Amino acid sequence: MFMGEYSHNIDAKNRLIMPAKFREQLGDKFIATKGLDGCLFVYPVSEWETIEAKFREIPLTTKDARKFLRFFFAGAAECEIDKQGRVLIPPTLKEYAHLEKEVVSVGVLNRVEIWSKEKWLSDNTYDDMDEIAEHMAELGLGI
Repeated sequence: MFMGEYSHNIDAKNRLIMPAKFREQLGDKFIATKGLDGCLFVYPVSEWETIEAKFREIPLTTKDARKFLRFFFAGAAECEIDKQGRVLIPPTLKEYAHLEKEVVSVGVLNRVEIWSKEKWLSDNTYDDMDEIAEHMAELGLGI
């Protein structure tokens, strides 16, 4: 399970240090793709294979399904961690998530999310957590 929040910088060659706690679970190779809310989603290969299998079951007769498949899979890239613990962020993904210098990597259960620090700070305010918690309880997810 991925959890925690880590801040790092992207270097001049578009490499980002992947936090050691995440590297242990991701392994040497993993999949990065366009995520929701303007961030990147990063999955271990085993989790990606599970997601792939689920998407193979979706009928392609629905326009929204086809569109989401293109968004999610066309943007995907296999990434590797180098000996210094860095990952090269592909240009299309860097552009999609507006990654410049400061980046936040966040563990979210089965994936890592990579955010521009500016977007992370502006989008992830938690003033409405009581209301959201009520909605989560309606889904059977009480804490």
